[in-house]
Amino acid sequence: MGLFKRKGSDDGEKKEKGAWRRPANTAFKQQRLKAWQPILTPKTVLPTFFIVAIIFGPIGGLLIWGSSQVSEMRFDYTDCENLQPSPNGTTLNFVDLPSDKYSYRLSRSISNIQTPQYALVTNENLTNGLSVSDRLQCVLNFTVPIDLDPPVFLYYGLTNFYQNHRRYVKSLDSDQLRGRGGSADTLNKGDCDPLGSLNGKPIYPCGLIANSVFNDTFSTPQLLNTNTQNPESSYVFSEKNIAWPGESKKYVSTPIENGYDSFEEIVPPPNWALRYPSYNESNFPNLAEDEHFQNWMRTAGLPTFTKLWGRNDTATMAQGRYQIIIGMNYPVQPYKGTKSVVISTVSWIGGKNPFLGWAYVAAAGLFAFLAIVGTIRHLVKPRRLGDMSLLSWNR
Repeated sequence: MGLFKRKGSDDGEKKEKGAWRRPANTAFKQQRLKAWQPILTPKTVLPTFFIVAIIFGPIGGLLIWGSSQVSEMRFDYTDCENLQPSPNGTTLNFVDLPSDKYSYRLSRSISNIQTPQYALVTNENLTNGLSVSDRLQCVLNFTVPIDLDPPVFLYYGLTNFYQNHRRYVKSLDSDQLRGRGGSADTLNKGDCDPLGSLNGKPIYPCGLIANSVFNDTFSTPQLLNTNTQNPESSYVFSEKNIAWPGESKKYVSTPIENGYDSFEEIVPPPNWALRYPSYNESNFPNLAEDEHFQNWMRTAGLPTFTKLWGRNDTATMAQGRYQIIIGMNYPVQPYKGTKSVVISTVSWIGGKNPFLGWAYVAAAGLFAFLAIVGTIRHLVKPRRLGDMSLLSWNR
């Protein structure tokens, strides 16, 4: 009898061990909830297609109209550095930009726009207030065909630049940028490698992103054909409020007393050497206020992108012929890229980008096409719902 009792006890233990795997006896866990599955019939599907087409069509048209209210001018000045520099003390040798190197996408149609021109000069040719680090300067003359109402934005654009590369995106030290310092060994062992230190000293700011910051410069556009109606000869772009709100909180104004004891302890990135041969009390980057640097550190997701350089929120950019001087410091030809200057307005939809609107229109057209084809098919050869004669074994 003891054997039988032991066996029964073992069976009970096995049942108890397996019970924990069994879902609770509820409608949800035992999949007994009431369910409803729509029966797709021509009378329900075809009207749905028509309704979606009717909704998407006007939305797409509205988005396209909003994008058409934006005026955008783009000038590719990559090849300017290949021009023959103008000799000192002579008239600048302007060359027309090829037709594929510039574009006008205006809010209204304008014909016979004067071709943009550019000329290359050496630094000593001009006294325009640009940085002394600008070894070569590209003088760009362009036409603004219509008045541009504020706000007006100045961008620079790059192509074939993969800021989204994993190694590139990770190449920074957030603690260092926030003022927590970082020794050469620490930076070299972190994400900043191979630009963590130089000659045994920490690089500030370290990493590939900071080292490759865009450093071309843009002067204030000068209106060449001024008149009594437009007395202002220049159009000033402010370099404030061009970064996202809160970006400045990621940086400190000075590395000293915020991680490092003296400027002798740190060195600038290699590509900053022309602007910052070395750091001292009067020559160091204020990253908390440098919004160009902050925009650059927010990496782009695609290899073709634009970043905001300046903005004017108050004055209208009058139509006319303008001249802007660009300090040529940033090399793009070695990696087969291009660089451009972009002047644009905005509308309620944002910048110039009709893609979303046309996507809605295309979707509306597709749904309308399917609805029409389905309607014709249903009228020509209707099919009764649940017709048993159409089953293969009944044919």
